[in-house]
This record gives sequence, structure tokens and C-alpha cells, in this order.
Amino acid sequence: MEDGARPSPTLVGQIAQLERLDASLVERLRHEALTAPAPWKAEYGDYQSGGWWTTSLMNASGAAGDVRIGDCTARSTDLLEHMPVTAGLLADLGLSYMWVRLARLEANAFLWEHRDYDELNHVERHRLHIPLHTNSSAFLVTGGTKVHMTGGRIWRLTPTYAHGVCNLLGPDRIHLIADVYADDAYRRLADGSQKPPPGAETLPRASQAELADKLAAARRLADLGYADAAEQLLLRLFYSIALPEGAGYDLIADLHTALGDTEAAARWTAAKDKLLARTS
Repeated sequence: MEDGARPSPTLVGQIAQLERLDASLVERLRHEALTAPAPWKAEYGDYQSGGWWTTSLMNASGAAGDVRIGDCTARSTDLLEHMPVTAGLLADLGLSYMWVRLARLEANAFLWEHRDYDELNHVERHRLHIPLHTNSSAFLVTGGTKVHMTGGRIWRLTPTYAHGVCNLLGPDRIHLIADVYADDAYRRLADGSQKPPPGAETLPRASQAELADKLAAARRLADLGYADAAEQLLLRLFYSIALPEGAGYDLIADLHTALGDTEAAARWTAAKDKLLARTS
């Protein structure tokens, strides 16, 4: 962590490490994730740059290609039948699963700032991550703090906080992700063992002048005919500087307003409302 930088005091409420996993078990899980005949699907296109793929291990239908999550009593998919070590871990944890997926994020790929669960029933649930294949340039940003989710542990993410993920250089980042309902088994896993993420780095805050410079740079790209690149430049600010919630989307709307494209400005304002909808 940089000198003077400290994680937000509420960071552990957003992301935390839970119990440690045996290294040999993690290696066997990783081998299964890399070799199983997974039907990877690119879903939730509004949330990503491209390069984010998922496949289901437990869901409502039992089909691995069914990856749009929803409330259900999850059952094993056809893919999990090819992954006995993973199936054994999920059984041993004894949790009440809503959905279990493998998620793969390629190099130079981003999940844009968003929050999850708004479309689901308002019951207590939690998201668990087990990193299986990762690198130091793959990280999550939540609350203006950058966190690399290291292997060897179960992590708990609270995705109702605005967050985003990137993999800058590769190789692919692959996580086992389980959305679970809160019950006694979950509380035994989580209670008393939640640790702040090591190496968390508070992102620097940008001044209004710096943001104006970024907007001007995006305007120059747009004027040259590279509107998509201009939008990406502004979206990626979320991963390098601490911004107020939704500020990247606001900057894009401001860009299009300055260009006289009110339709595009309205579209990005609507995207902000959709991606950052708050659960009640």
C-alpha cells in the first residue's frame, strides 16, 4: 500500500477473506476449471467491455449454459458432473446455494462499475469467490479501494456496493463464484473469520481540473471519430482514481452533450441508473 493510503474503515463490509483452503485442493480445483468442457457464455453485455465469460455449475435448470442468475434452489449442472473435486468442496461447505459459476476474465477486459442483486428477491444473500487462476494485474475496485483477490482462500464480496473488476495484462482470471443464501452454515463460515484484504490500496482522488483534462482528452478522441475509445477512456478511470459513484457515466453523458448528441447522453444516463440501481 502506498504511504499514507489506508483502506476505507468499511472495506471489510464490502470485501473480506474467509477461511483458508488447502493448497493441493486449490490446485485440483484449478485443474478442473481449466480442463472441464465448459460452455462459456458472454452474458450481461451492458456490464462489460467484452472478455468476461461465465458457465454455471449449479443453477435452476441444470444446464451449464444457463448463466443469468436468479433466485432458485440450485441443482448441479451437467458441467459439474465433470468436476468431482469441485462438487465435493461445494458439498462439504454445506451452504444453501442460489447459483454457482465459473467466471473467466480475459486480459485487457473490464466489468464496468455496477451493483448486483437489484433484480432479485430482497432476502439476505452473499457472494463467495474462490480465485483459481489469477495474476497481480487482475483486481477489484470497491469504495475507491483496489483489491487483488489472492488465491488460497474463500473471499466474501458484498456486491450491493458499487464495484468493478479488471484484468489488465493477463493471463485469464478464473474464479469459482457462489451466490448463497444466509443460513447457519454460512454464518459458521463467515462469523469470526472475516479478515481485511491484504495489500488493499486506496486509489488517489482526482481534482476537478484533472477530470476536466480527462474529459478534454476524450473529446479529442471523439472529434477524431473514435467515440467508443473516448467512452472507454472515461469508463476506465474507475480503476485508477477514486471517483464519486457513477461519475464515469456522468462524464460520458457530459461528453455526448458537448458533442450535441442528446440521445447518446440520455442513453448513458439510463445505463448509470440501470447498472447502479440500489436494492431496497
